[in-house]
Amino acid sequence: MLTIKLSKVGKKNDMLFRVIISEKSRDPYGKVLEILGSYNPRTKELNLKNDRVKYWVEKGASMTDTVNNLFINKKVVEGKKVRPNRSALPKRKEAKK
Repeated sequence: MLTIKLSKVGKKNDMLFRVIISEKSRDPYGKVLEILGSYNPRTKELNLKNDRVKYWVEKGASMTDTVNNLFINKKVVEGKKVRPNRSALPKRKEAKK
């Protein structure tokens, strides 16, 4: 299954993201099918190949929750926002009393 997701590039405190399409289980830093654009979280600038994004969505590619919400904010696709899956994140340790 193909998924549109973000791949982190840049420096540690100056991150940029590539918007890529690849297999869902494949590492986002490895081989990708196509680079669809970039996203700068500091300036909130999103550069996309809109026609290619619409092409892949029509072919049945899914999007991660973050990418879906980002595309809806920038009005690239229509739909409802979804809540990101928090179960994948590491759990915080309880504060000792």
